[in-house]
Amino acid sequence: AQAASGPSVQEVCSLALELASSHTPATMSGVTVADECVEKYNQIKMKKDLRFVTFKIQDKKQIVIDVEGAKDQGLEDFKGILPDDQPRYALIDLDYQTDDGREQSKLCFVFWSPDDKTSVKDRMLYASSKDAIKKKLVGIMKELQANDMGDLDTDTVMEYMKK
Repeated sequence: AQAASGPSVQEVCSLALELASSHTPATMSGVTVADECVEKYNQIKMKKDLRFVTFKIQDKKQIVIDVEGAKDQGLEDFKGILPDDQPRYALIDLDYQTDDGREQSKLCFVFWSPDDKTSVKDRMLYASSKDAIKKKLVGIMKELQANDMGDLDTDTVMEYMKK
């Protein structure tokens, strides 16, 4: 009896085999990272003129830029642009205060993978392609995985950033 929350072991194994046998480049999934993603990473890191940028896998082949958020936007704006039925990768420049009162700003990589409305295939494609984009975004110190909006609650995220 399969639990309603996820795929059976057989489904996961057969999909993993299908992915592994049908692709060979870059990652297990075969997904590559568009140069524009690295350029956008350098922009948000060096110029600090964006609050966030999201990335999506296009045509199951390449990670590309999806949405950009201006510097005056915040975490709530970021949460508002995440699709509730598709995974995304994201970079968000978070401002927070350390326990001793210092203002800090750090880039955080976010892997958004909503459990309830995404297909097993999409979740596996994004999970197996995550390393491809992370390898291109050199120097990311923080990483969050969020499976629902509760994982991106302001207090939860700010506490994580202080660690």
